[in-house]
Amino acid sequence: MLPTYSSMGNLKFKWLWGPQIFHSLQLRTPNPSATASRAGRILPCLEATVPERTPPAPVLTSGLRAASPADHARRHRSIHPPQLLGFISSAGFQPAEAPHPSAAAARAVARAADFSFDFVPRPTSLNHWHPCDVRDGRVLVDCRRFTEDDDRKERLSLDLAVCDPLSRRYRLLPPITDDLLASVELQNQDMFNSCASFIPSGDSEDETSFRVMCWMHSKTKVVVFLFSSGSDHWTVGTSANWDDVGLHEEVDSLGSCQCVYGCFYWKVNYTNKLLKLDMNTMELSTYDLPPDHEDGDIVIVESGESKVAMFSQLGAGTPVRSYNLLQNGTEKSHEWHMKSTITLPDQYTSEFYINGLAEAYIFLAGTQKEQDAVHSAFFSLEIKSLKIERVSRKTFPFRYALPYFGYPPCM
Repeated sequence: MLPTYSSMGNLKFKWLWGPQIFHSLQLRTPNPSATASRAGRILPCLEATVPERTPPAPVLTSGLRAASPADHARRHRSIHPPQLLGFISSAGFQPAEAPHPSAAAARAVARAADFSFDFVPRPTSLNHWHPCDVRDGRVLVDCRRFTEDDDRKERLSLDLAVCDPLSRRYRLLPPITDDLLASVELQNQDMFNSCASFIPSGDSEDETSFRVMCWMHSKTKVVVFLFSSGSDHWTVGTSANWDDVGLHEEVDSLGSCQCVYGCFYWKVNYTNKLLKLDMNTMELSTYDLPPDHEDGDIVIVESGESKVAMFSQLGAGTPVRSYNLLQNGTEKSHEWHMKSTITLPDQYTSEFYINGLAEAYIFLAGTQKEQDAVHSAFFSLEIKSLKIERVSRKTFPFRYALPYFGYPPCM
C-alpha cells in the first residue's frame, strides 16, 4: 500500500492538408466507428468507478429563462470537483495509483485514451506534438520548429492544436499571420521564445468553447495574442517593451504561467522578478520576488478572499516555502511574507515542481533518498490544508509534466 500524508512578421505554418479541408472539418476523429467502440468500452468502466451520488436538486431560475445544461454542469462541478487522474508529459500518461481514490478511473482512462497525440496530424514527419497545458480534460499541444525562409534566415514556427485524448477529436488552431505580427511591429526573425496556455472559461455558457493565449517575446518586447474557438482567429491582446514594465536587462525566458483571480503570472527566469498580466485591463506589470529566487521555481496560487499566495523552492532537495502577498495600500506597495515550510515524507527529497497548479492543488515530484531506490513519485499538495498525498510513481524522465483532471466535454 502507498502511504498518504497529513511557464511572427513572417511566421509560416506548413500543414499537410488543404485549407478548404481544414475549414470544413475543424473537428476530426480518424475513425468514428473505432471511437464509438472505445467509448462503449470505457464509459461503463468509468461509471463503475464513480461513487453513487444523490442527484443534484433542480436549479431554480428567476423565470427569465430555463436552466440550461451548462447551469446543471457548473452546479455539479461545484459540488463534485473533477478527479485527478494522473500526469501527462511528452512521454505519455502516468495514471494515479492505489490507494489514491481515483486510481480505478485513472486505469480506465489509461487504457482508453491516446496520450501520444499521434491522432493529430503533424506539421512534418520529423516533428511531434507536446502537451503544454490541460484544462477541463482537454489538452493544448504545440509543435515548435525552426525553418529557413527565402532569404535563408531562421524562422520559428509554433503550431498549436486542442485535442481530446479520449475521443481522439482535435481542432487545429490557425497560424498567427504576418499582418498580425506586423501590427505590433514584430518580425519572426526577432522572436526569442513563445508558448501558449488555455484561458480559464469562467462561467461560459457554452462548455464546448475555449480560448487560448499565446505569448511571444523578443529581446526588446513581449506580445500576447488571444484565440477564441467561436471566432476562429487570433487577435492582439497586448504588447509592451521590456523597459516599460521595469525589465531593463535582456529577458532570457519566461517560466510557466499560472492564472490566478483573472491574472496570469510568469516568473522571469534567472531574475527576482514576476511578470503579471491583468486579463481585464490587459496591462502588464512586474513584482519583486523574495531574495534569492533567481534560480528558484515558483507557483502563484489563490489563497482565498482574492488574496494571492506563492509556493517556491530554491533548489532540488530544499523545502517548499509558502508565502502570502501582503498589500500595503496600493498594488505596487507589497511584500512577500513567508507563512510556512513544507517537506515531503521522510524517505523522499523534493525534486521540482510539476508545471502549474490545478483544482486547488500544486504538484511535486520526489526522489527516494536510498541509493537503491527504484522509483520517484508524484505528490499532490492541497493549497489550503497543506496536506500531501502520494498520487503515483514517476516512470518517465522528464521534468515537465501536467496534472490531468476530469473528462473533456464534447468538442
